[in-house]
Amino acid sequence: FEDLEVGSELPALEKDPTTQQLVKYAGASGDFYQIHYDKDFALANNLPGVILHGALKNAFLGQLMTDFAGDGGWLRKLSVQYRGMDVPGVKLVARGKVVKKYVEGGEHLVDCEIWIENAKGEKTTPGSATVVLPSRSAS
Repeated sequence: FEDLEVGSELPALEKDPTTQQLVKYAGASGDFYQIHYDKDFALANNLPGVILHGALKNAFLGQLMTDFAGDGGWLRKLSVQYRGMDVPGVKLVARGKVVKKYVEGGEHLVDCEIWIENAKGEKTTPGSATVVLPSRSAS
């Protein structure tokens, strides 16, 4: 907690989603809407092809934050918005930055602005998160 400054960037998390991953995610999540695995169906619905599940992108941002929090911390809150479609076969990068640090109820909290960027650098999935981090003063 003490080593972070407001404005610090979180370590980026790169993802290379595949159509196979979408099929596996559909099975795991129970979200079998055809736009996520049936190219012909997606094209017939004016999409560029199959698109990623919004909840899968949410999970990518959750991983960004739990990786950041590490073994000694935990994710308190995660909120995302789906503002753009992402497709398999295109690398995505989950990013974030620290926007606030504070102590509340004895917990050392860090609020972050988070997002997923597509290959064009567009933020398709913005959000926010709060993590509880370990502190040297709590040891």
